[in-house]
Amino acid sequence: MTVSRQELLIFTIARLLKECRSVAVGASSPIPGAGALLARHWAERETPSRRLFLTILGSGRLNAMTSGGVELFDMAAQGRIDAFFLGGGQIDGQGNINLVGTGTYPRTDVRWPGSFGSAYLYYLVPKMILFREEHTRRVMVPKVDFISAPGPRNDGVYRPGGPIGLLTNLCWFSFDRIRQRFRLETIHLGHSLEEVRDNTGFEFDVAPDIATTSLPDASTLADIRGPIARQIAEAYPRFVKQVFPDAA
Repeated sequence: MTVSRQELLIFTIARLLKECRSVAVGASSPIPGAGALLARHWAERETPSRRLFLTILGSGRLNAMTSGGVELFDMAAQGRIDAFFLGGGQIDGQGNINLVGTGTYPRTDVRWPGSFGSAYLYYLVPKMILFREEHTRRVMVPKVDFISAPGPRNDGVYRPGGPIGLLTNLCWFSFDRIRQRFRLETIHLGHSLEEVRDNTGFEFDVAPDIATTSLPDASTLADIRGPIARQIAEAYPRFVKQVFPDAA
């Protein structure tokens, strides 16, 4: 049974969200969106009376909010968002992310979309999952050029939120908020510890019982390729056409 990279990431994200009751996904995030839909599918199947509150910004039907980012920020401040996803053009070993650009600000060599509300949400959402498919030294850097959203600090600032880990196309890192350091927990099938080290610009710890990232079983794959793909197609038709052509 062949499992694609996207299917593995969707399944891994869904497992990370299993205990959540409220999840929000930002724009341009088809894989996190599909993972959240799978988590909602599991919750409804296991407990029919329970419904995972899910918002995928940019979607018409998969958006439980009425005023987009404004309502998202309000709910995060009220402690009503359990999980959210952030990425970055650069991510460093202290959990800092850069969404602005490379080089010395403001004369950046490359300009990215900008921070939007990343710093605000990073402080408030308790289960912040860093997600970036590209795992290279261009992205995983020793120190970001610009801090759009800072990783946890021992600065006395009240911070109920923060990163729980980093998921890439190679592996899953957990994040130790006390030590302010990533720890490699699992490596995806077909990849190795040496490959992760070679493509990571920051130092990280390695779990003593490091394992291969779990794969979805046949039943879960059928869910991903069927109802989940059809639902996420409303917001991301091109993604579904490319990854799940039979569902499009």
